[in-house]
Amino acid sequence: MSAYAWQKSTYCSEGDSCVHVAARAGTVHLTESSDPTEAILGTTPTAFSALLHSLKHKEETHRG
Repeated sequence: MSAYAWQKSTYCSEGDSCVHVAARAGTVHLTESSDPTEAILGTTPTAFSALLHSLKHKEETHRG
């Protein structure tokens, strides 16, 4: 991988369709494991936290 210290999502199963996250100087970077040097997205920690909150809320809603 690149110079980022990537962490793989805990929801990832084996294969090439995993999300990796790296934090650096006020920015959260996201990429997928099939090509971690190409499509790297950057966002603020606040926006990333809001995304995680939204995804968790959606998951809880679908469970019942």
